[in-house]
Amino acid sequence: MPTTNSAASKWLFPLLLPFIIIILAAIIPRFLRPYTIISINNIFMYMALTVSWAIFSGPTGYISLASAAFFGIGIYVTAVLGDGLSFLTVIAFGGFASFLLALLTGLSSLRLRGMYFTIFTFGLSELIRHSVLWWEVNITRTVGRLVVSADNITVYYAMLTIVLLTLAMAYFVNNSKYGLALLAIGESEEAADHIGINVNGLKIVAFAISAFFMGAAGATMATRWTYIDPSIAFNSLFSFMPVLMAIFGGVRRIYGQIIGATVLTLLADMLITTFPYYYNLLYGIILVAVILFLPEGLTGIREKMTKWRKRALVE
Repeated sequence: MPTTNSAASKWLFPLLLPFIIIILAAIIPRFLRPYTIISINNIFMYMALTVSWAIFSGPTGYISLASAAFFGIGIYVTAVLGDGLSFLTVIAFGGFASFLLALLTGLSSLRLRGMYFTIFTFGLSELIRHSVLWWEVNITRTVGRLVVSADNITVYYAMLTIVLLTLAMAYFVNNSKYGLALLAIGESEEAADHIGINVNGLKIVAFAISAFFMGAAGATMATRWTYIDPSIAFNSLFSFMPVLMAIFGGVRRIYGQIIGATVLTLLADMLITTFPYYYNLLYGIILVAVILFLPEGLTGIREKMTKWRKRALVE
């Protein structure tokens, strides 16, 4: 009997753990200070950006720097439609607008590879930023826009939902035949094409799905800011940070992406409050050190330690 109970607990606990975490996450805002909730919202934002970025870029190896474009589109959807539509409708529109943009981008750019694709996606973010700026200055005669704000608790639950949906999608992709096909594309596109995988179609769909969650996150987080302009909405930081966070935690593991987003967001908050004048320098040094000495991220260290333990037990 003790053996049976212990065996049951081994598989029961992992199944119950996600539900326990969700319940705690739903209850905890009642006991937190407003500043703490704002910090958690920032963590949720980067979790959504990092995990959604890794849905496409993780298995395929395509380094996309278009996150700022999709995130910024979501922000501007809230700025334009926030007055006339409900909060949830605006979030859905923000995600859908980014989804459509990613489809069009994928059709025109996913035949590019390597650094050419990376440069193209970064250029896309800059092109959209300058196009929106030109439109506002010359057409609407505005400099930025006021955004309908939502309280921190509302933003918290909306971002929690987006993060959970992003994690569910990432888990589905990683544990399905589509994930295996994306991995095959990352290993060799020619071989994947020869075995019957629709390489371009699958890349475009995965790219657009990842953009949907970025746009939804942007539409939600926009309500925290009373004012936005193109330099805020399409800040290049939103393109580079998801990549660095995924590398820091481990691109191949969802829990690594979560750890990377959480740790680096908290680190950024700590540095900007403690060393405001040296924040960028210190943060840059830390990130360069991580990339040089932890190329496989924190999850890579854990996997290496596990292998060493197994070898030690065998010996």
